[in-house]
Amino acid sequence: MFLTDRQTHIVALAKSAGRVFVEELAGRFSVTPQTIRKDLNDLCDAQLLTRIHGGATFPSGTENVKYDQRRQIAATEKLAIGIAAAELIPDNASLFINIGTTTEAVGEALVRHRELMVITNNINVANRLRVIDDIEVVIAGGVVRQSDGGIVGEAAVDFIRQFKVDYAVIGASAIDADGALLDYDFREVKVAQAIIANARHVILVADSTKFERTAPVRIGQISQVHTFITDRCDVASIRNICQENGVALVEAAKGRE
Repeated sequence: MFLTDRQTHIVALAKSAGRVFVEELAGRFSVTPQTIRKDLNDLCDAQLLTRIHGGATFPSGTENVKYDQRRQIAATEKLAIGIAAAELIPDNASLFINIGTTTEAVGEALVRHRELMVITNNINVANRLRVIDDIEVVIAGGVVRQSDGGIVGEAAVDFIRQFKVDYAVIGASAIDADGALLDYDFREVKVAQAIIANARHVILVADSTKFERTAPVRIGQISQVHTFITDRCDVASIRNICQENGVALVEAAKGRE
């Protein structure tokens, strides 16, 4: 499903408030209630929201949105983030790329780089980059998660710990106002933590909808990364944490306005 800007905004509002209502959305977007009902029906059919009388709710914070739907959320913003991250990574570098639709956007933006060594637990990234002559792809072993092609588990963690790379590209399913980086799968979190510990420069990539989400498992703190790339950051506490801890904050969308 391709999401319109209005539908993407509706999903973000539902994430923030937990639920949205037809009449309020119609007034907010200056459209008819019938238009909003169709938007909500489409979003519910795509399993992004759950229909209730007079509106819709966002799914539980203990379960992630399905992979195909995640790819459509903030797709334009993820493209800009991917390009901005790729610009920070020079040729002749080694790097980790973790699981996630935003990290996949970084992988896509790296296809013109030369002499890279990419170590990944993301089958989608591996398939995209393995056909590039000047990029060596090394893929982790472990359990392949059917939902998104991510490789997780202790075998993947042990594999990652064999390396010390120049850069790491990681994502997060949610970012709390206190700077906590959160995810849904503790097995994925263990891999992310190993990646952070074994890279000289850690790049966090996450679009601004992640500020409005919640997830139950802690990856770490935003203060542990070196660069945070998002489309825009309007959360004052996050900006302060980055400034106080020397984390470079890159707002990709603002750079292209």
